[in-house]
Amino acid sequence: MRRAVILSIGGLGAVSAIVGIAAISPGPDATALPEAPAHTVEYGGLRIAVPKGWPVYRLDGDPHRCVRFDEHAVYLGAPSGEPHCPARVVGRTEAIHVTALPAAERRAPDPGRRAARTALSTLKVAPAVDRQMTLDLPQSGVRITGVYGADRALLERTLRSATAGPGAPPEPESEEFDEPEERPRSWHRGPGFDTCSAPSRRTMRAWREAYSIANIYIGGAARGCAQPRLTRSWVKDVRAMGYRLIPTYVGPQAPCSPFRARFGKDDATEKGALSAEDAVAKADELGIPEGQPLYFDIEAYSRKDKGCRKAVLRFMHAWTDRLHELDYRSGVYSSVSSGIKDLAEADRVAGLEEDFTRPDAIWFARWDGRRRVHGEKHVPDDLWHPHRRIKQYRGGHAEKHGGIKLHVDSNIVDGLVY
Repeated sequence: MRRAVILSIGGLGAVSAIVGIAAISPGPDATALPEAPAHTVEYGGLRIAVPKGWPVYRLDGDPHRCVRFDEHAVYLGAPSGEPHCPARVVGRTEAIHVTALPAAERRAPDPGRRAARTALSTLKVAPAVDRQMTLDLPQSGVRITGVYGADRALLERTLRSATAGPGAPPEPESEEFDEPEERPRSWHRGPGFDTCSAPSRRTMRAWREAYSIANIYIGGAARGCAQPRLTRSWVKDVRAMGYRLIPTYVGPQAPCSPFRARFGKDDATEKGALSAEDAVAKADELGIPEGQPLYFDIEAYSRKDKGCRKAVLRFMHAWTDRLHELDYRSGVYSSVSSGIKDLAEADRVAGLEEDFTRPDAIWFARWDGRRRVHGEKHVPDDLWHPHRRIKQYRGGHAEKHGGIKLHVDSNIVDGLVY
C-alpha cells in the first residue's frame, strides 16, 4: 500500500491522492514562498528554493550522513547502507528528503510536447497523524518526502517554491535476498539492538552472528530518522536471515514532555486510537500481519504532573484497545521509572476507566548494564510474564561486527517480537 501522491508534469493532476497531501487545493496559511531563500538546488528534474539557514546535503558525496528529521535540512539522494546515525533520535521538525524514483516508476517525457517546468505553487500539505507526506514526480524521476513538526505551513511554503521538469537522477541501487521462512512462535529470547535507521542488508548479515533480534521504527509523528531501506522486501529479507523484529511506532509524546509532537490532556484517548490505526497501516505496508506486536515509544516524562500521568495512561489504554480491535498485539516502550511504572500502577490511579487495559508486552529502558528482564522494583514479576518483556540495558554506544560499525542501544529480549 503506497502513501504517496503522484503528480504529472504539464498539469498538477493527482493520479493518486492518499493520506498526507492534497494536490491542488491552495491553503490560506501558505500563499507565499519561503522568506529569503538562500539558494535554489536541483536534483533530477526538481528545483527547490531552500529556506535561509537550512543546510543542503548531497548524499552522493556524503553517503554516510544520517538523514535526520529533528533538524531543518534538505537531503538529496540516497544514503549509504551504513549511515552514521545515532542509536536513537526522537522528534521532528520541518525537513525534506528527495530521492530518485526506481526506473520502473519513472515516466519518459512526451516527445511531442515541449519540455516545460511545472510549478507546485498550489500544493497543499494536509495534516497527517505521522506529520509526513510523500510526493512522487514520475517525469522528474524523483520522490519527495517532507516532514513537519510545529510548522506545517513552513513545509508547505517550501514545497510550493519548487518547480518540476523532466529529469533523471541516478537510479537507486537495489538489494536482493531469499524469501523468508515463516516463524510461528510469537516470542523470542536473546540479544537485540536498536538503531535510529534500518541498516542495509549487508550490515544485517554482518551483525547476524552477534544478534538475533533488531528493532525497526515503522512510523509516527516523532520518528526522528529517515528510513530509506525499511521496505516490505527488507523486512522479508532480514527475517530470512533469522532475525526477529521489534516493530516500534514513535507517535505523539506526553503533554509534559519537551517534544513538539504531543497529545494533550483532553485528546489523549482520541490520539491513542488514531496512533494505533496509523501504526497498523504502517505495519501492513511492511507486510507485518495481524496477530503481531506493535510497540509504542513513549519517552520519559515527569511523574510530578498527575494530569500528565493520567493522560499518558488514557493514551496507552486507547492504543491497546484499538490495536486489539484491529487484531494486533500491543506493546509499550518507556523508561522503567516513568511510563512503565505508571502502567504497572494503573489500577491505583483515580479517574481512570475501570476496565483499563494494560499492553500485552513491555519494553523498558533501564541502563544498569544488567541483562535480565525480571527483578525490577517498579515492575512486579507477576506482570507481563512469561515472555512479555524486553529490557534496554545500555544506551547509545558504538559496536562493530563483521567489520561494520553502528551506533546502537543494547537489549535483552524475552518477549513478543515479529
